[in-house]
Parts: sequence; structure tokens; C-alpha cells
Amino acid sequence: MKAKIQEDLRISEKQDIENTQNTIQNDFVFTLKSTCLDENYHPSSKTRLTTNFANLARGANRQQNLRNALNMINNRFNALAHLDNPKGDRYHVELEILTVTMIIDDKNGSNDLPMIEVLKTNIIDRKTGQQIEGVAGNNYSSYVRDYDFSILLIDHNKNKSNFSIPENFGELHGKLYKCFVNSATYKEHFKISPIICLSVSSNKTYSRTEYQHPVLGFEYLQDQYSITDEYFSQMGLKVRFFMPLNSVAPMAFYHSGDLLADYTDLGLISSISTMETFQKIYRPEIYNANSVAGKIYQPSLKHEDYSLTRVDYDREERSRLAVEQGKYAEEHFIKPYKSLLEQWSANFTL
Repeated sequence: MKAKIQEDLRISEKQDIENTQNTIQNDFVFTLKSTCLDENYHPSSKTRLTTNFANLARGANRQQNLRNALNMINNRFNALAHLDNPKGDRYHVELEILTVTMIIDDKNGSNDLPMIEVLKTNIIDRKTGQQIEGVAGNNYSSYVRDYDFSILLIDHNKNKSNFSIPENFGELHGKLYKCFVNSATYKEHFKISPIICLSVSSNKTYSRTEYQHPVLGFEYLQDQYSITDEYFSQMGLKVRFFMPLNSVAPMAFYHSGDLLADYTDLGLISSISTMETFQKIYRPEIYNANSVAGKIYQPSLKHEDYSLTRVDYDREERSRLAVEQGKYAEEHFIKPYKSLLEQWSANFTL
């Protein structure tokens, strides 16, 4: 009898744990809002102000800024997609801003919290009239990432002589990202996983290999992983570095699956043209330099031989706002839901 009671208790406890896990996982519901990014775009009150396209869309020159940036994207796309495109005007790239919010249900009610913002590319073939789905993930930004890098990491290293990374740094953010890309919301809107294309690290060295991809260009290898590489690995993403044709520096392509096999050539070109344009605007020292990266390359934001684009961009404002939005994430997400998030993270599985 005693053994049976103990067994019943174990079954009951197991059911309670399973119910808790299901409740926690089901409490996170994602919603997605799409906004067209064109020359008439105005950032909404819920847009992360550090997002690069939001930065361009403010001020007296906002419309000309956006027009110039979009023209750069289209020109670069057509230059790379040159087959059967003699006039270099066959394709037109349309951009969607995708804003992801996460609904958390707790004892105090339901809360709709901004989480992630990305750009998705859509390609119009003017010759055939066909609309071709591009790639999501461009200009990836996240409130929790702002908190991790602008608040948590800085506080952890304050008054310390040696730089170090906090324990479990990026773990929560990585699990939230995995939860989203594996959600019904993501699968309803996208057929393939995102590509997140970022600048190479200015304190790492890159070596060019002999491998040349027909779209991505020459592959580079990094001498060691960066903090960002480790952070994105928590999201289940690997990284490869490529310098496309007529580019002046390699870019970092974060992806899951097979970067070379899972995406169409036009999809890859849409990511390259979009992200290289933004890199030229806000990191011209690297991506609009007047000299091309050599076989051994170390990027530098102190490089002086570069050209400016005809787009105004406030880099200092972006750095300041990153801290403000990191604090926003801390006050409205990290602190209020600390115990719930810790419990969810501990039980999260795919």
C-alpha cells in the first residue's frame, strides 16, 4: 500500500510538472505585424528607435534618405542579378518591416511585449510580372539583445580589470528566438529560416580562402569566434563569412541549416543588396572603403580612406538609444517576469 501511494505521488508530481511546462510554453504567443518600408515610411511608436531604417526615417531629409537607400538596394540587386538583365532594371526589391510581439499571460493579465524586428525582402520580376519571396532576418534587432549587450554585459564588467562574459549570457534570448522561429506564427508566414547578415568584427582577423560561391563570392575564415558569434550560437545559428562580387569587405551570414543549399540565388542576392546598403550607410569605414579587403583582412572603424553615401545617419544617437531600449527591456520584461522567464527557460525544449 505504501509503495502504491508513493508511486501515485510520483505520477501526480510528474503530471504537475508536465502541466506546468505546457502552461509556460503555451503562455508565449507571438503576433506579427507587417509594415511597408518605402519612402513614405514613418516609424511607429512601437518601433525600436535604434533600428537602422527607423534612424533613416527621421529628420528633415527623411524621405530623401529612404529614397536614396532604396535606390542603392535596387541598383545593387540588379548588378548582382545580371543574367538576362541587360539594362540592369529587371528586378525591384520591396521591403517589409516585420514587428514581432510576445504575449505573456500571468496573474496580472495579458501583456503584449515588443520582441523582435526584421526586414523581409520580396522581389518583383518586371519581365515576367512574378513576385518572388525573398529572405527574412535582414536588419535583425531585439529588445532583449539590447538589454544583454547594453545593460547586462556593461554592468557585469564595471570596475573590473579583465573583461568577461556573464554566466548563461544570451541563453534566454536564444531560447526566445528558437521559440519564435519554431512557432506556428513563423511557419504560417515563412517557408525558410532567416538569414541574419551583420558586419564583421573590428577586432578579429579574416583570411580569404580559394572557395568562391557564384552569389556570395569569396569565403573568408575568422581567426577566432567573437562575442556576437557565441551569442548567436545560442540562437542555433552558425556563421560563415563571404565577400560578394564588387564588395570591399566580407560580411557575416548567420544561418541555420545549409546557407549554400537552402536559399535561392535571388533570395541570397536580396539579403546581400539590402544589408550591404545599410552597412555602407552606417559603417562606411569598412563597407564603403576606397580599397578592397586583401587576403588577410582586419576591419577598422578608424579607417579614413572611405566615401560617404548620400544618406544621413546618426550613429551616436543609435548608441545612446541602445542603452535606453536596453533599460526598457529590463523594466518591462526582464524584471517583472524574472521568475516566470527562469522557469520557462529551464523547461524549454523543442
